Amino acid sequence: MISVSDLSVVFGDQVLFKDLSLFVREQDRIGLVGRNGAGKSTLLKILCGLQVPSTGTVNVPKGVTLGYLRQELNLNSEVTVLEEAGTAFATINELEKNIDRITVELTERDDYESQAYHDLIQELNDSNDRLHILGVGNTEENISRILTGLGFEQEEFHRPMNTFSGGWQMRVELAKLLLRNPDVLLLDEPTNHLDIISIQWLESFLKVYPGAIILISHDRAFLDNLTKRTIELSNRRGYDYKLGYSKYLVAREMEREKQVQAYKNQQKYIEDTQELINKFRAKKNKAAFAQTLIKKLDKLERIEVDEGESGNMRLRFPPAPRSGKISLEAHKLTKRFGDKVIFRGLEAMIPRGEKLAVVGKNGVGKTTFLRSVCGLEECEGEFKIGHNVEIGYFAQNQAESLNPDLTVFDTIDDVAVGDIRTQIRGLLGSFLFSGDDIHKKVKVLSGGEKCRLALCKLLLKPYNLLILDEPTNHLDIESIEWLESF
Repeated sequence: MISVSDLSVVFGDQVLFKDLSLFVREQDRIGLVGRNGAGKSTLLKILCGLQVPSTGTVNVPKGVTLGYLRQELNLNSEVTVLEEAGTAFATINELEKNIDRITVELTERDDYESQAYHDLIQELNDSNDRLHILGVGNTEENISRILTGLGFEQEEFHRPMNTFSGGWQMRVELAKLLLRNPDVLLLDEPTNHLDIISIQWLESFLKVYPGAIILISHDRAFLDNLTKRTIELSNRRGYDYKLGYSKYLVAREMEREKQVQAYKNQQKYIEDTQELINKFRAKKNKAAFAQTLIKKLDKLERIEVDEGESGNMRLRFPPAPRSGKISLEAHKLTKRFGDKVIFRGLEAMIPRGEKLAVVGKNGVGKTTFLRSVCGLEECEGEFKIGHNVEIGYFAQNQAESLNPDLTVFDTIDDVAVGDIRTQIRGLLGSFLFSGDDIHKKVKVLSGGEKCRLALCKLLLKPYNLLILDEPTNHLDIESIEWLESF
């Protein structure tokens, strides 16, 4: 369905990837993986025509439709959720308008034997056939089914889009994409901002989707359950495996081990051959033999070892001050927005060192509870922070709080104090910002890079209570594993 040949993307001196070739077939289920900044989102933009590669070609057959879900949107419309979702059926709306126009025109004309009249009838028949194929009768039912599956309540269908958070607006964009039913879905982190129930619904929906899917995701289980093929962008190259994510990891590691062994064997051969050359090149009766060996070495195709991406998030922050035995206590905590009760009579006691998960469907008050704990929301009841407790809060949209016009270095330099100011380059290097990366402005960073920078900024202070609201959104899998370990 999509053919990619010798694709390269270069920004100045930075090569994202080069000479990438691949073919996307009908009903392919492809996981696109690699570190943040490796070019995954860039590749999706190129496939759907939103970005032009430095070299290479992308061929999409005529009539094949593509649907792209990007990581970041700029939606703030005053139309309702239902109306916005309904824009997915723009083609249907145009067909219906055309049918109405032709019908009126036919009733007003009396040149029944003319070619123009017969052409109008043919156009009307074609439009009705196309409308039937698109399933016009199920439009409202489909909109309701998909919006409900993505977590919207029926009463929320008529709320304006600009009354919802960016995460919920992103769900509407995902709903529009699924309603359009394109031949190829290009999904960039579709599970960001989704709760567990909505992720399970989306997974079930995509399992039976009739078209092809190319998926970027940090959710390992989601990748394993959906994908049958994995394309890795690493070291400016693409690696294509006909395996799901977990099996790809095993195969990739085995391949690297074989490559390392082959490299060692070749190096041993080169050393032994070089010794023979040095031994015989000065002897007249062996000079020809030495020249033969030299030519063999010159023609030898050298094995290069792909060790994977270099660098790991490796920083270990100094321990935070010890707090009292109880970090937080809440008694009869109640939160209302007008007449709507978010939670009532909540009792909680969190000991020092506790690892607590806050779970539930979107909209039940998880973020509101966390904001209340941090003092960002007022609520009824008694709330007590323990002795010597310092709270560090990572919001869902923490990356959006970064100043887009500052550089990576200045973002950290503005908040660093004391001895850490002399270690900013090393600190940023530990979060995989190296070389000229530290001079990039925040506004040009990928979603994952912004998230890493926001985490770095948060962890500069020695907090002894971390409150993290969806901290893994936009992080790549290796960064998530580092965060779990930390």
